[in-house]
Amino acid sequence: AGGKEDAFNVLDLAEYTKNRPWWRKIFAPSSGSSAEKYNVATQLVIGGVTGWCTGFIFQKVGKLAATAVGGGFFLLQIANHTGYIKVDWKLVERDVNKAKQQLKFHSSGNKMSPEVKSKVDEVIIFMKKNVILTGGFAGGFLLGMAS
Repeated sequence: AGGKEDAFNVLDLAEYTKNRPWWRKIFAPSSGSSAEKYNVATQLVIGGVTGWCTGFIFQKVGKLAATAVGGGFFLLQIANHTGYIKVDWKLVERDVNKAKQQLKFHSSGNKMSPEVKSKVDEVIIFMKKNVILTGGFAGGFLLGMAS
């Protein structure tokens, strides 16, 4: 090919963000809540749109999962009825009862592990700091589930 070398420009992101305040505003780490950065309408729109998308996807995935589980049980019953497989239903019932007992034992203690408790506390703090955003998300989620 030709003797001309390709020249590449190097973009220094640190210098680029210093000269572009909008870039810093969007991508700079911030310890404040969204209430400090956005007005009420923007928070409601962001929360509502993300909530609707989440609810819509949750609804579709839920239907797919329910169909898969129900279809699996249906195929299992057909295979058992036609003799392809033999299911020991007494063993299944015993295992289900054992699982129920373990769930009752774990739920009666009401003791959360420290990791779960810290995450729950983080979520509660976020929800308190961003009430409008959270409310928009909840409304959008319900609309997404309904659509």
